[in-house]
Amino acid sequence: MHSQVKVKLSVLAVAALALIAAFMFIQVGSNWGYVLPRRGLKVITIVLTGAAIAFSTMVFQTITNNRILTPSILGLDSLYMLLQTAVVFAFGSAALSMMSKNVHFLLSVGLMVLFSGALYQMIFRKHGNNVYFMLLIGIILGTLFQSSSSFMQMLIDPNEFLIVQDKMFASFNKMSTDLLLLAALGLSALTAYFWKFAKYLDVLALGREQAINLGVDYDYVVKRLLIIIAIMVSISTALVGPILFLGLLVANVAHQLFGTYRHAYLIPGAILISIIALVGGQLIVERVFTFNTTISVIVNLVGGIYFIYLLLKENKSW
Repeated sequence: MHSQVKVKLSVLAVAALALIAAFMFIQVGSNWGYVLPRRGLKVITIVLTGAAIAFSTMVFQTITNNRILTPSILGLDSLYMLLQTAVVFAFGSAALSMMSKNVHFLLSVGLMVLFSGALYQMIFRKHGNNVYFMLLIGIILGTLFQSSSSFMQMLIDPNEFLIVQDKMFASFNKMSTDLLLLAALGLSALTAYFWKFAKYLDVLALGREQAINLGVDYDYVVKRLLIIIAIMVSISTALVGPILFLGLLVANVAHQLFGTYRHAYLIPGAILISIIALVGGQLIVERVFTFNTTISVIVNLVGGIYFIYLLLKENKSW
């Protein structure tokens, strides 16, 4: 069993490397010095974003014991769009354009992390470790943020709305080295902090009662994992924008492909699938659609269809 899983991981790794090589070197021409560094920044952005989304979704589904939930249910994507819209609504699109990318990134991540911390503090203090109540509040607040964004978008100038509209879709273009360095440092620190909790994931997948009976300090571990998830989602969203269904897609494909409960295989597998999906999607955007669409449109289309399939599949099992 484990040997088959390792073979599948190896195949995914080879496929990911092959797609990255194709993305880097296809139609390079004679402008190697100009093209390769820019494509390299895109690849690094894709790897960081794909790893953060896949990792956070896999851990989130383990905590909630539900394979159709993703961290976006906490309302972080909607909060991100509310922040972008509010800046344009209050100060105009010039303020958003003139703002330093590093400042914009840190501000977006900081506000989303503060929101997550306030939500966790409020829910866990008043209602104990009620994860599902937290999800319900996240859905309500996410709907509120989305409605507020839509209201402000109706009022702003149509030309300024185009600036906001660009933020609605994930983009791997125009990344700076400084921004990627900040994201890489943040994700590396989170990974290092997560390492001591990794051994609990297989037990957490059994459920709260079973995990407690097996000696896991459930409340402590889950709270720390939720903080890690919130920061990772905030970093990936602030880096490229929201990609709604990517986590749902790669996490469930990983479960079906590997057929194991071991997170030591599921998490790397989901990360590799995420990288393959993003690199392949970016290749389609650039070479087939010639930048007439965005990768988030393709991912959300495929992910939305897959989400409906999962709902119908679960309905039949009931």
